[in-house]
Amino acid sequence: MNIKIPAIATAAVLLAACGGPGNESAERAMMNAPPAPSPMMEQDVAMDGSFSKSGGGGGPTEEAAQQYIAYSHSLGLRLPVKSIEPVMQGHVAACNQAGPSVCIVTNSWFNTYSDDEASASLQLRATPDWIETFLEGVDAEAEQANGDVTNRQTTAEDLTVSIIDTDARLNAQQTLQKRLEELLANRDGELGDLLATERELARVNGEIDSLKSSLKTLMLRVQMSQLSVNYETKRNPVSQGALSPIGSAFGDFFYNLSSALAALITAFAIGLPWLILIGAFLWIWLKLIWPRIRRKKPQ
Repeated sequence: MNIKIPAIATAAVLLAACGGPGNESAERAMMNAPPAPSPMMEQDVAMDGSFSKSGGGGGPTEEAAQQYIAYSHSLGLRLPVKSIEPVMQGHVAACNQAGPSVCIVTNSWFNTYSDDEASASLQLRATPDWIETFLEGVDAEAEQANGDVTNRQTTAEDLTVSIIDTDARLNAQQTLQKRLEELLANRDGELGDLLATERELARVNGEIDSLKSSLKTLMLRVQMSQLSVNYETKRNPVSQGALSPIGSAFGDFFYNLSSALAALITAFAIGLPWLILIGAFLWIWLKLIWPRIRRKKPQ
């Protein structure tokens, strides 16, 4: 009897330890505890955190819209007649040396009117950096050639709206092109419908080519500015050309005299019939009409 009591007491203690009130509260706590997050949930939380960081506050900052400006430059040079052609050829050589991707000569001409007078013109397209370098050194070049710069002009044209509008139209036509191609590839319709779709696709392809060409032209105007250089003669006041009008006047003396006499004879020939007619009218008036008028006056 004394042996069974301690055994029963030990069993009671073990039972209390396994299923007592304290154990029930621990089980409830474990059951109510949130489950451990899965790897996919952890990834979602990390992405949400990154979104909140990038989008927190007033939203993402919008980048400023890019502007597309086309520049045109005009330059005038007054040079001695013998320096015009070498200076222009030097400018053409500098442009050709830069390469077609940097500078392109679009037009050039040179005219000689006399030994003391000539003129020339040069038009080219070049990158803004090349033109800026050219304009910075033209003053020293003109001074070295004993000439000067007569005028400078720079104009700017904003092509932003045209480029953005053309690019948007191009994207819209390319989207339509893909849809029409998918429609032709996946649809088995009537022959008339297929032919109409092919005609529309051909029209869209032509519109895309036209828009690409227009966009390329507009971007070329932005990427390569236009430069026009005009060369004129710097006159020497003591040169032979300055005295040429006097020499021409002496050389044309007899020609001008004969021309004046010819004009006088021509005027006399044209006016002679009128002089005869007027003289006849005066004779009739004085000899016939006027005496009768005087007789009729009362005495």
